[in-house]
Amino acid sequence: MSRALDGIRVLDFSRVLAGPYCTMILGDLGADVIKVERAGVGDDLRQWGPPFMPDGESTYFLSVNRNKRSIALDLKTEGGRNLAVRLARQCDILVENFRPGVMEALGLGYEQLQEVNSRLVYCSITGHGAAGPLADRPGYDVVTQGMGGLMSVTGEPDGTPTRVGVAIVDMVTGLYSATAILGALQSRHHSGKGQRVDLSLLGSCLSVMPNLTAGYLMSGVKPERLGNGHPNAVPYKVFPTNDGNVTLAVGNDGQWARLCEAVGQPQLACDPRYAENHARIARRAEVEGMVTEWFLQKTTDEWVEVLSQRQVPCGAIYTIDRILAHPQIEALALLKTIQHPTGGPLCMVGAPFHLSMDDTEPHLPPPLLGEHTAAVLKELLSLDDPDLRELEQNGAFGRRSVREA
Repeated sequence: MSRALDGIRVLDFSRVLAGPYCTMILGDLGADVIKVERAGVGDDLRQWGPPFMPDGESTYFLSVNRNKRSIALDLKTEGGRNLAVRLARQCDILVENFRPGVMEALGLGYEQLQEVNSRLVYCSITGHGAAGPLADRPGYDVVTQGMGGLMSVTGEPDGTPTRVGVAIVDMVTGLYSATAILGALQSRHHSGKGQRVDLSLLGSCLSVMPNLTAGYLMSGVKPERLGNGHPNAVPYKVFPTNDGNVTLAVGNDGQWARLCEAVGQPQLACDPRYAENHARIARRAEVEGMVTEWFLQKTTDEWVEVLSQRQVPCGAIYTIDRILAHPQIEALALLKTIQHPTGGPLCMVGAPFHLSMDDTEPHLPPPLLGEHTAAVLKELLSLDDPDLRELEQNGAFGRRSVREA
């Protein structure tokens, strides 16, 4: 079965999360992703744990590096850099997330590689952008969540600013990167030329708060932390039940009316104090207090059943193990198993999208460090074993021997 990005080749110099998440998406769509790793060390994410697999592989690394081939190059050597340039000639996309100026210093900058491959789409991911007073600072998700304003609106009103439970800025940046790259590829169909794609963690962080930034820029309203509440809708948060918690998302007045019916208070749907969302927002504490009293009368499962029957958006709060075991996950065919060369069968959440004509199933396990160095160089650069031995002796692959794959 065909894949949407069959014939597209990616040279991936990125590491940790934003860039690798981007290239995993491209790999899920069928691109041939060649992951360039530091010789003898590899992607920093290989060391992030626990948990680790029995063979020592980081589950974090494994989670975002399927559908890739790994080559190990020492870019501090002339031989390693020359190989990187030659590979760039054979690729459609390059992704990197070094600090500004690093790739240029290696002879692998956008302008430099455009001279050898004018069709190359060159994606640079930075912490704070390529220009400005913060351009030289490294980018880390938690730092950007704080500096970008996201933590200021996350957490309880009387608590401390709180980090989102996953590296959301990194992953959103990866999503934006993949989207922008696909746009640049489409543009290349018309122009015949590649272009540079620039993204920053900081820009991505701001972009995921459109309602909050617009509220301030357009009306001067400075957003505040509301815990699990919503600044623009009430009741819209987590409420306690008599055996746990339930999420409730009343997004319009019709849903409020159905909630009132479900809890045996139909008269409140017409009460001018609560009938419209703006009125409920003005009485946020009062409304949320009422809902809390109602919901403490039943269990979570009972409320989910009652409210769902009346089409009031709600849900239980599941732990990861419970949601992964839910029959809906099986119905969506989200869990995939792929065979790893040293770790055995790996079960993971696969691509969340399915295409009606093209395959999106995982086709390669996350690679071992340098697993495909020899195979890729033979395939793309027509090198033979004596060539590889000479390059190895000259340090192009670092201290580790190239894997004959």
